[in-house]
Amino acid sequence: MTPTNNSPLAAVKALTFDVFGTTVDWRASVVNELQRNIQDKLSGSISAELRERLKQLNEQDTGASEPWTTHFANTWRDSYVDFGHQQARAGQLDSANFKTTDQHFYDSLVELLGEWDLAGLFSAYELKSISLVWHRLVPWPDTVAGLAKLAAPPLGLVTVTLTNGNTDLIRNLNEFGQLGFQHLFCAEMLHAYKPAPDTYLGAAQKLGLQPGEVAMVAAHMSDLAAARNVGLRTVYVEREDEEWWDADDERLAQAREWVDVWISKDEDGFLELAKQLTKLQGQ
Repeated sequence: MTPTNNSPLAAVKALTFDVFGTTVDWRASVVNELQRNIQDKLSGSISAELRERLKQLNEQDTGASEPWTTHFANTWRDSYVDFGHQQARAGQLDSANFKTTDQHFYDSLVELLGEWDLAGLFSAYELKSISLVWHRLVPWPDTVAGLAKLAAPPLGLVTVTLTNGNTDLIRNLNEFGQLGFQHLFCAEMLHAYKPAPDTYLGAAQKLGLQPGEVAMVAAHMSDLAAARNVGLRTVYVEREDEEWWDADDERLAQAREWVDVWISKDEDGFLELAKQLTKLQGQ
């Protein structure tokens, strides 16, 4: 969907961005980290039981559509999504009972390794390092240049993260990927997790804007649906293997009617968004 001159996006002054999957390619980064650390273990000294277990997992990859480390990474990410939704249902969280995503990623990594019969493979130090891979995710190829174009004249839009990642994580991602976000908003700052309404409305309030002056940019339709429900405009950027709704889900077809801008996978992500918004302004 391309915005027209009477598009509600004409009133938008700021763009809030989902990060994991929309702005950065978490899957490639996490899988590479897992494979590198596992290869280091196989080259070193580990128990016979763990060596045999890794051999079994690697043998399962023969003829498989993806390596087992990709399945592991997907399961790890799914646990993060489930965690965010659980926290969102809890509503506003104070500092005393707020659990950061850093804490979740560490705890879920330990739990998953146990479920995969890989407990004891990594030391406590190694577990901590691996769990922090989420601070070192590479951007999609269009991300950095696209964000720069959106923020620069003639558009001059305010670019903001709106993510469930915690403060240190998002700050590190912004620096690591040289993303150039102007504001870093996250669940820890807002004391609520997406898709709770307080996250979207809280971001607009902190920017001093009305909800309709902010557009949510995401590769996950459920994120956009929640933002739309409280008055934000919506931009859907398709990313490979990122949509949580099935392709034949009726909700996905219906979204074609209400999403303000739809950037397809064969288009150039944030760069295409900047191009379309520039046309809207008649520049």
